[in-house]
Amino acid sequence: MRLDGFGLLVDDMAKMIRFYRDVLGFEIKEAEDTNNVYLVKDGTLFLLYGRKDFEEMTSRKYEYIKGLNGHFEIALYVDTFEEVDEAFKKAVENGATPVLPPELEPWGQRTCYIADPEGNLIEIGSWNKPFEAKDEGR
Repeated sequence: MRLDGFGLLVDDMAKMIRFYRDVLGFEIKEAEDTNNVYLVKDGTLFLLYGRKDFEEMTSRKYEYIKGLNGHFEIALYVDTFEEVDEAFKKAVENGATPVLPPELEPWGQRTCYIADPEGNLIEIGSWNKPFEAKDEGR
């Protein structure tokens, strides 16, 4: 099997589309008023499913956590430590919830955490080298 993409079950589709498109730069592939919205980031498919629509499709009810949650994280990479700080500031100014401000971790990565409007964690980090070289020497 190959990873094709991943999805989030969302409550407020329009708000989540605007966040991922306008704040984090995901490319939207459909109109905001569809049940399932496909976005792409760096060649990875990112799906937003309306919770009610997904429940109807699967004939099941699901539990959803409100507020910040620690079920998973989405990790985004930037090439420099300065870009971590800039991305954090810009995201928070545009509606992201700050979770952990940028800091240099003991393992040499500069990282920070924000949350999307429905509380899902997003890491923005860097090893202070281009994406293509980030795994060299680790």
